[in-house]
Amino acid sequence: MIAVMQPGATAEDIEHVVEVLRLHNLKAQISKGEQRTVIGVIGTGFPDDLLESLEVLPGVDRVTRITRPYKLASRDFRPLDTVVTAGGQRIGGPEFVVMAGPCSVESREQLVQTATGVAASGATLLRGGAFKPRTSPYAFQGLGTDGLDLLEEGRAQTGLPIITEVMEPGQVERVAQTADVLQIGARNMQNFPLLKEIGRSDKPCMLKRGLSATIEEWLMAAEYVMHAGNPNVILCERGIRTFETATRNTLDLSAIPLIKRLSHLPIIADPSHGTGHRYLVQPMALAAAAAGADGLIIEVHPQPETALSDGPQSLTLEGFAELMATLEQVLAAVGRPLARPRASATSERLAVAAV
Repeated sequence: MIAVMQPGATAEDIEHVVEVLRLHNLKAQISKGEQRTVIGVIGTGFPDDLLESLEVLPGVDRVTRITRPYKLASRDFRPLDTVVTAGGQRIGGPEFVVMAGPCSVESREQLVQTATGVAASGATLLRGGAFKPRTSPYAFQGLGTDGLDLLEEGRAQTGLPIITEVMEPGQVERVAQTADVLQIGARNMQNFPLLKEIGRSDKPCMLKRGLSATIEEWLMAAEYVMHAGNPNVILCERGIRTFETATRNTLDLSAIPLIKRLSHLPIIADPSHGTGHRYLVQPMALAAAAAGADGLIIEVHPQPETALSDGPQSLTLEGFAELMATLEQVLAAVGRPLARPRASATSERLAVAAV
């Protein structure tokens, strides 16, 4: 249920609605737009006469029941698009963002070389895995906290905000000390203790779609984070498991405009995991941009043939530069600018790093 306030509603009118909800043991989630304030009613067991009771309160324009199980993530609750700010970079606004870097942080040389390379080509966030969930227990699991330290060095060199994965609730506090965006991987989309803990964090998070998750299940996972108190959620379509074996996953591009219709949250695409093949990354990245995505997350490695994880789907630094050049042309055709690195000193850092 949502209560839409009149354009001239006062702070006292809004507080009155909140107090009435509190008397019914219900929570109020307030979303302030340019013209109106929307109050989301959170809880269970709504009294039969609650809708009518709210509609007659001063400053209330209308009260509407939300039939979808996700409330806070619904566009009914927030008609305007949410823009998430991470390390000074806006995600979800008119500008198109590109997150790029290695699947796994492997060494200082690899991380710094990749970070400076993707920054020079126009990436706006640095991605890299310090903690890696792997299907095989024998596969490389990441460098852990040492990997976080190397990511911080990459940020110091380039000025790019960091996005990295957190795998369990006990890691959230430590990873949040380094990361500008906390990534929730596909295998953890329904790790509800992790979702709640990230919901209590003040850091934005990126929620990847689960391997076999429906759109509703995905948005309900976002609801967990938002209900715990963190409204800064970015969705990521990274491909789902289907009967097809020619690609690693099936990148569901139809999810992008569908999410835009159902939710106000920003959505980005992951054509690296979505296809599993380097030669498919660029065409699917361009298609995602044309479909209305707010950004991309791309795996890049200076020597993919030696990568400890996901080498076959990682672009070379040269391949990433080519993608970025072509991407600008597609974005121009659909009327969206490519975001530029936030730090004014980025070019100076890169020049120093190159010396």
